[in-house]
Amino acid sequence: DVQLQASGGGLVQAGGSLRLSCAASGSTFDDFSIGWFRQAPGKEREEVACISSRGDTIIYQDSMKGRFALSRENAKRTIYLQMNSLKPEDTAVYYCAASLRSILSMTRIPSSYDNWGQGTQVTVSS
Repeated sequence: DVQLQASGGGLVQAGGSLRLSCAASGSTFDDFSIGWFRQAPGKEREEVACISSRGDTIIYQDSMKGRFALSRENAKRTIYLQMNSLKPEDTAVYYCAASLRSILSMTRIPSSYDNWGQGTQVTVSS
């Protein structure tokens, strides 16, 4: 099993940047696909991006393409989400999640992920 802890959120002005981290503990981290999701008040949790267990495949939601960059360092058991050109509509609690399923074959919805971090708040002011 794997335990996740997200960090790096904060308050930033529109156009600014933040880097979120997702640190993993437990065994077999290298076997897990990792997804980032976000949830704004009153809205459903939505996918931001996901990365395969080996880091060779990354999928972004359209609204994040060109602004967000996802990477992983398996040796450090850490996933990074670099967020640039932030907009007020990016304000949400951001969660990382792990799944033993392949991102190429799974239905990329929250219920496909088995392990979740506690979330980190990102607030973008206009």
